[in-house]
Amino acid sequence: MSAESAGRIALPSGEEIAALGQGTWYLGEDPARREQEIAALRLGLDLGMTVVDTAEMYGDGAAEELVGEAIRGRREEVFLVSKVLPGHADRKGTVAACEGSLRRLRAERLDLYLLHWRGRWPLEETLAGFTDLMEAEKIRYWGVSNLNVADMIELTTLPGGDAVAVNQVLYNLSRRGIEWNLLPWCREAEVTVMAYSPIEQGRLLNVEALGAVARALGATPAQVALAWVLEQGVAAIPRSGSPDHVRENRAAADLHLSAEALDALDEAFPPPSGPTPLEML
Repeated sequence: MSAESAGRIALPSGEEIAALGQGTWYLGEDPARREQEIAALRLGLDLGMTVVDTAEMYGDGAAEELVGEAIRGRREEVFLVSKVLPGHADRKGTVAACEGSLRRLRAERLDLYLLHWRGRWPLEETLAGFTDLMEAEKIRYWGVSNLNVADMIELTTLPGGDAVAVNQVLYNLSRRGIEWNLLPWCREAEVTVMAYSPIEQGRLLNVEALGAVARALGATPAQVALAWVLEQGVAAIPRSGSPDHVRENRAAADLHLSAEALDALDEAFPPPSGPTPLEML
């Protein structure tokens, strides 16, 4: 499993990033697991899973502090992502939140900064904060998370809003609602889609139909679920809390899903037959 074969996905700028990265939700919260979690993140970098996604919300900053330790001395290898909470997302608050994240991460700049979900502040306010951060060279790109089509249309009609790089959303075999309208819209608008909870926080792993496909392919259910997300042209950021888990996740990038496997997954997890409200975890 070489880093070079990990798979790539393009941002609107044309820059390519790892299609399979690492999430950090719930990491950094148990001191007894700290060294193992750091080892897992570092192994992920070794294996080419160089997108590392975190947020100020995760453990009230504990995940960012863990990531900062894990990537020490390796910052240039990492495409580093964090998120601002909606309650902080006015113009000044967005800047202040980013500066707090950078301190915890021990970094000078984020590669991508996201609005975690839409809250009370107008999108214009958050966008102004993102603009200030771009001008100060504290972020390279900005994006959003958990925004539906109507939100995206509103955002992209604002001055500068069409520079949105990413929409990070809940997407996996059991949560396919975005395929009806949001995923096609993002493709048309050239906004990269990134899936969080791509194995439904482990709840998919006991579904027999997924297990049957995995056994036929000589893979694990988690690998099939991740490979399926990547097959849709969507980036995935599974949480990686142990080195063994990282190795299992990484192998998904090399897994080919046959037409028969894809048909079986469609039968077990049907695509949406109509508009579906955007789901969140």
